[in-house]
Amino acid sequence: MKKISFLIFWYALACCITSNSYAQVERPKLVVGLMVDQMRWDYLYRFADRYGDDGFKRLLKQGFSCENTLINYVPTFTAIGHSSVYTGSVPSIHGIAGNDWIEQATGQSMYCTEDDLVKGLGADGKEGQQSPRNLLASTVTDELRLATNFRSKVVGISIKDRGGILPAGHLANAAYWFDSKSGNWISSTFYMDALPKWVNNFNSQDLATKYINQDWNTLYPINSYVNSIADDNIYEGTWPGEDKPVFPRKTSELVKDAGLELIKTMPQGNTFTLDFAKDAIKNEQLGNNPDAQTDFLCVSLSATDYIGHRYSLSSVEIEDTYLRLDQDIAEFLKYLDDTVGEGNYTFFLTADHAVSYNPLYYTDQKGSGGYLFSRQIQRNLNEVLKEQFGQDGLVISLTNYQVHLNNSLIDSLSLDDTAIRNRVIKTLNKEEGIAYVVDLEGHQNMLLPAPLREKIINGYNRKRSGSIQIIVDPQWYAGTPRSPGTTHGVWSPYDSHIPLIFMGWGIPQGKSNRPVEIIDIAPTISSLLHIMEPNGSIGKPITEVLSH
Repeated sequence: MKKISFLIFWYALACCITSNSYAQVERPKLVVGLMVDQMRWDYLYRFADRYGDDGFKRLLKQGFSCENTLINYVPTFTAIGHSSVYTGSVPSIHGIAGNDWIEQATGQSMYCTEDDLVKGLGADGKEGQQSPRNLLASTVTDELRLATNFRSKVVGISIKDRGGILPAGHLANAAYWFDSKSGNWISSTFYMDALPKWVNNFNSQDLATKYINQDWNTLYPINSYVNSIADDNIYEGTWPGEDKPVFPRKTSELVKDAGLELIKTMPQGNTFTLDFAKDAIKNEQLGNNPDAQTDFLCVSLSATDYIGHRYSLSSVEIEDTYLRLDQDIAEFLKYLDDTVGEGNYTFFLTADHAVSYNPLYYTDQKGSGGYLFSRQIQRNLNEVLKEQFGQDGLVISLTNYQVHLNNSLIDSLSLDDTAIRNRVIKTLNKEEGIAYVVDLEGHQNMLLPAPLREKIINGYNRKRSGSIQIIVDPQWYAGTPRSPGTTHGVWSPYDSHIPLIFMGWGIPQGKSNRPVEIIDIAPTISSLLHIMEPNGSIGKPITEVLSH
């Protein structure tokens, strides 16, 4: 009997040990999502001859790169990209139909994160009245909070409000963004009653002013920037007070007129953001959670987007920005190694969208391209519609490459909505640079190639998108030849092919050219963390990333 009791005891103990080992879910201490606003996939290689070993090259060498990651919707804008990465979904479902959109029921414009029900912390006015309330689906960060009974910490950080708010989701501990009027990193009462002491301490350093006063010169001798066109060219924009868009940029003088807004259009804006992110890691103990739970830090670097818009992707400014960003990433990864521990965190880098060449530059090189004169087209449409239907102002906007009709006016006058849409389509089809015009409520989607049809369907939200989608020819976008810099928003690969690299805990080293989509990121992270994917997710886990 003693022998049997002894065996039973050790069997029970073994079962208990085995049970406990399975009860403890293996997860990294911290997940860091780094979004580089407006980063084309080819930037990983375009400037690689000047990158160091510890930034982009470390990610490629130690991590897993999904080389063919594509955006599967139109339009391709910042708020949509951030939402799609973290929800695993598309505008049709998550509801973020643009940076701004027209509420179809009222005809009123809506900013993606505006929320009049909250108050700003650290700033007065609309800048602080922001929240994720307009986002209709959960994020992977929301699901992590739910899965750990809110013991995990989630923090979102970006110079842009939408870049910090939308990734952090509805259940975040905090989201922070930069207010150039006050010079503060701010938040709103959606998250907390008051800014933490560490945020106030960080703001008191006035780092934005210090970076601006350093001016912006090239990291290396300017004649060595062989991946860019001449510094003095007609395709770039200037700040008030500048005669030419050339280096050195005397930001210490320009700040008198431009204010702290300047930090957004300097590579130091990325450095400044990562400074704040490091302070958040330290003070919020991210990756060193007292409850031994996985934390999630969402960081979006906005300066790359502001610089690209002003100077274009062929500029010395962009090349210098990415050379400096490479150094910033190297330093940030080292900080994570030192504070959280190498191998204890999972890191991923991606972008919300990519970007086009300046069409004037492209055509000057004998390529095909051009500009869609949206304001003139809207005026022409209203003139044509007035002639046929006797009413002016039936088209209220062409925002997001969509025709937004004045639905309330059309209803009040009992006008034929179908006839109006048909006339708009007939008129737009005559415009140079427009490849397709699609009635989003009609049956013309079959006239498009299948990949374009899918992107249009995914991007269409019945309550927040226009009635008609415009698809432009390659290398065309809304603007004029007088518009400096560049922009994005269309379906073409230059706007929709983005980088995606995973590195760290649970990630094998490797590379794949298998096509994946922006919506696959959230379910991949969810699978890695053993949590439910977001509630609107239609993406699929990238199995190669999970094969470690």
